[in-house]
Amino acid sequence: MTTRTAVAAVVVVALGAAGVLSAGHSRPEGAASKAAQLVAQAPAVDRSTPTLQELKSATYRGVEEAGADFTLANGRWEGKPYEPGGASRPSVTFVRDFRLAGDVDGDGAEEAVALLAASTGGTGEMSYVAVVGRLGRKITNIATAPIGDRVQVRDARIDGRRIVLDVVQAGEHDAACCPGDLVTRSWTLQAGALKEGAPARVGRLSMETLAGTEWVLRAWAWDEPAPATPEVTVKFDGTRLAGHAGCNNYFAQVKPGDQPGDLNVGPAGATRMMCPEPAMTVETRFLQQLGSVTQVRFMAGQLALPYANKDKTFGVMLFDRRPAQ
Repeated sequence: MTTRTAVAAVVVVALGAAGVLSAGHSRPEGAASKAAQLVAQAPAVDRSTPTLQELKSATYRGVEEAGADFTLANGRWEGKPYEPGGASRPSVTFVRDFRLAGDVDGDGAEEAVALLAASTGGTGEMSYVAVVGRLGRKITNIATAPIGDRVQVRDARIDGRRIVLDVVQAGEHDAACCPGDLVTRSWTLQAGALKEGAPARVGRLSMETLAGTEWVLRAWAWDEPAPATPEVTVKFDGTRLAGHAGCNNYFAQVKPGDQPGDLNVGPAGATRMMCPEPAMTVETRFLQQLGSVTQVRFMAGQLALPYANKDKTFGVMLFDRRPAQ
């Protein structure tokens, strides 16, 4: 039932209770005012778009790895171990702070679109797109559809009533670990289910396909936000990276690796201006991490640059795309 239908049902019930809809009978005296009073007292229908926090606490369905409906707690759900006392268990995670808003079912109220990542404890990670709305005041997962294993979302938008994702996914000869096809995919909500349209392959991931895009640093590592100032940027320009490191402008040569998205970053050159703290500390850390970047990846519309630490652990810097001017 859409929110519009729910409102109509409330009015019908109220009018019926007041005797206004009694077929074949004249309207009882005072019925109109009685009906108006009942409608006024009916609970208001909440047509607001589900918030990010509501999405991270919602109940979802249609995720095969979970086996049944499940409820996220602060963006995460874990099932029981597959074996008693075992470490492997199914899990589902709300992907970053991803949220789109738009009227995908055509009822005049905006729904929210979320991304979910499901794991069974192995190397694979299945992605899902989910539509969430309100049924009265209740947050409801209207529909969920699979995106694929280890599919990277480069960009996302709602076009009319279509959910459109620009993704990087495995091509015909790609290993599952290292997808390289650039594909545009879309879904529409039909009869309570997400139906996918024909995908459109638009190219292969390479330094050339990233040329001209500029990105702003948002996180040093997965759970470590970067400061808003000084601003750190990276811009792809064919065979090199360039941008602002926090104080100075920098550039570095890059060479592609053997797999799609793999790259080697050469020593960075930079201007030699001195800046007050914390700009210099930010710059030093960024250039150090940039020099050990090994790949270009995407996560829920963000650019992800994985890097190796000196202790042989790994991190990932996350960037938001700067809109074209």
